[in-house]
Amino acid sequence: MNGLYVIYWSQTGNTKEMAEAVGEGITEAGKTAMVVEVGSVSPDVLKEESVFALGCPAMGAEVLEEEEMEPFVAEVEKFVSGKKVALFGSYGWGDGEWMRDWEARMQKAGAELVGGAGVMCNEAPDADGIAACKALGAQMAQ
Repeated sequence: MNGLYVIYWSQTGNTKEMAEAVGEGITEAGKTAMVVEVGSVSPDVLKEESVFALGCPAMGAEVLEEEEMEPFVAEVEKFVSGKKVALFGSYGWGDGEWMRDWEARMQKAGAELVGGAGVMCNEAPDADGIAACKALGAQMAQ
């Protein structure tokens, strides 16, 4: 393993900022982080990985982004059983339903959620949100 993947989709930059903070947490814990935008990587890179992170904001009616992230997650779902997955993302409305749905979907496919639940930030991550993302990255690196 060359490092721990943090794969994300971001429209406004909020989820990108979260992804970078997850990466910082991984690095601070002594591992290498590979923070990658979802459109520039194949789901196949995760097949041999035992732990990785996925980030996506809530879109539309609290769903994953449909053009790039949803198809990526659908492919990952096929081989995620037995793996540890960290989930994160930002939202601007609603109550986090997209994250609860995503958590349930990954668990149903057999994944173990790093930290037990996804990390959510309302709009741009504040200091507490950045700290939660760094902690998620550190947990991934254990």
